[in-house]
Amino acid sequence: MGRGGFIFNSENFHFGKGPRQIGRTLLTLLVYMLLTFTLAVLVYLAFSLVFRTDTERRLQREIRMYERLYPGLEEREQLLGDAIASLQHKDNEIYGLVFRSNGAPMLDPMESQGAVSVADTIPEERLTIYTRHKADSLLGRCGLVDAAFERIFRALSDTSLVLPPMTLPIADITYPQVGASTGRKMDPFYKAYVYHEGLDLIVARGTPVLAAADGTVTSASKSKSGGNTVRIAHEGGYETVYAHLESMKVRAGQRVRAGERIGDVGMSGQAFAPHLHYEVRRDGAGMDPVGFFFASVSPTEYVNMLYMSVNTMQSMD
Repeated sequence: MGRGGFIFNSENFHFGKGPRQIGRTLLTLLVYMLLTFTLAVLVYLAFSLVFRTDTERRLQREIRMYERLYPGLEEREQLLGDAIASLQHKDNEIYGLVFRSNGAPMLDPMESQGAVSVADTIPEERLTIYTRHKADSLLGRCGLVDAAFERIFRALSDTSLVLPPMTLPIADITYPQVGASTGRKMDPFYKAYVYHEGLDLIVARGTPVLAAADGTVTSASKSKSGGNTVRIAHEGGYETVYAHLESMKVRAGQRVRAGERIGDVGMSGQAFAPHLHYEVRRDGAGMDPVGFFFASVSPTEYVNMLYMSVNTMQSMD
């Protein structure tokens, strides 16, 4: 047998085609297919490495942008978590102080029961148990709310009840005007963290300053640090302090009513800019003044004020 599938016939001395070999044909076809596939893959890889589509370029730009933003977002998420935890703590303190309750109600009263997704795959028995737990939790919370309202109504009907100073010292103030509250804040002059004993309310010079509750002016004096300062004693051991005033409209021993004008905003003393430094004390101990604003503003405004006071790290005095 010769090459190319030809056979030599020794009788007539002629070459003729031999029988076709199917196996060899299939093998040759398979080899061509593999070579073609390999070549196509190599061409595609080379094309993808050299040329990129608009979608790929856009996705790569987004990936690079997210890589740059992620470290900052992670830090901001941690700061936000700490701020929310601090707000929750302050909220619980306010509810304990004013309503004599064990803390503020949760946003989801049934949160402790866990979350169950509504899906067709959940057995009916589990849905029934979950619903019963939810109903029991709601009934229990309703009982707590009813008891809290009863305590509030009894307290309000008690003529001997003493409410804390809850009138805003600046009329119609909004949360963007709320500065640093109590705690460790950056001193604007020495650039060091010191304890800030009050709340900064950043308003224009000459804005009227109002008494936060009925009381008696214990002093209306001037000091090097606080400038023109008015102190008012209130029932229940409360005292409010108004510092850095431009002018004082009251004198020591004078009786004032809630909302009465006692001075004007200024920057007397050691002040970085015109503002009112406002303090609330009880039996000599400093308290967070923002905690007494909730009765004078909307819930949304109150939450924003809390957030601003906690996250403003530099005081104005």
